Amino acid sequence: MKATARAAALAGVAAMTLALAACSGSSGNPAPTTTTAVSPPAPSSSPAPVTPAPLAKKAAINPLTGGRPSNNKVVAVKIDDTGNGRPQVGVDKADIVYIEQVEGGLTRLLAVFDSTLPTTVEPVRSTRAGDPELMAEYGPVAYVTSGGSRNPLAILDASNLHSDINDRGGPGFQRDPNRPAPYNLRANLREIAKKIKSVKARNIGLTWSAKIPNRPLGKGAVVRTQVGGTPVGFNWNAKLGKYVRIINGAVQHTANGTTIATPNVVVQFCSVAVYTKDRDVLGNPNYYTHTVGKGHVVVFRGGKAIIGSWSRPKAKDGTRLLDRTGKPIPLAPGGAWFVLVANGTPLNK
Repeated sequence: MKATARAAALAGVAAMTLALAACSGSSGNPAPTTTTAVSPPAPSSSPAPVTPAPLAKKAAINPLTGGRPSNNKVVAVKIDDTGNGRPQVGVDKADIVYIEQVEGGLTRLLAVFDSTLPTTVEPVRSTRAGDPELMAEYGPVAYVTSGGSRNPLAILDASNLHSDINDRGGPGFQRDPNRPAPYNLRANLREIAKKIKSVKARNIGLTWSAKIPNRPLGKGAVVRTQVGGTPVGFNWNAKLGKYVRIINGAVQHTANGTTIATPNVVVQFCSVAVYTKDRDVLGNPNYYTHTVGKGHVVVFRGGKAIIGSWSRPKAKDGTRLLDRTGKPIPLAPGGAWFVLVANGTPLNK
């Protein structure tokens, strides 16, 4: 049974004008020259060849951050996002993080690591049916989970993800004695990366720029929305130059005290359907978030909001973010959090 999708009602944005300043340069008087006797060169039948100066190469960037490229393999991890699983470990090292709806109105994170592969990510949780679709644009990367129900596991096994990475005898896993099960599974991504054939980062459709070329812009210092029955919030912190994650009015930190923050928050409106083939122990059905297709998007960066649309025609295609004029919406270098909300979900209301 699919849930009815409603068009997202978004607030208008305030237009802004960018003033450009031109600059000019000047040169001084030429220095006086002196004359020196020089012996003429020996005669030659042909002029000496001239080697052209090499053309400057455009610096490569990491397609997942807009920063320096990495030699690491991409590793994605399913992470708990409930009060029982907090404070999390290692999520601050992820380049891309997705907040998605699961059963009972709860959320989980799917974190993608490339720039850094932490020795500890915790707590690792189970897969869901829509995760292979979400990850397909990354290619055959490593996908770390704690297993899952029969139907989601069957879908995962049929995908191109390297999914034989779990706590049942796999390398790089350990139980945390200070946390209760099932919120105590740790993953050592460096160790896991040595044992797998995961590919390196590739273009997933995102563009990056330190400047915001899009107009008009709206106020975007605060992000308040909802995934399932769970409120999701971020506040722009000008000192950090990032959006910090807020839960119940409190800034979120990892277990070692690092603030959980990101340069970009992408609120992506999707079709979300009830998925009865997968239920929790209480009988609550899961939810399938469709990340292939198109819909509304609001990109928050630099304390500003850019309204536009997202498009991903096929599962293996990248996700393109476009403003209202059809131009790409670049993200600020440094990674991003994607908030996958159902169509019609209120934003900043």
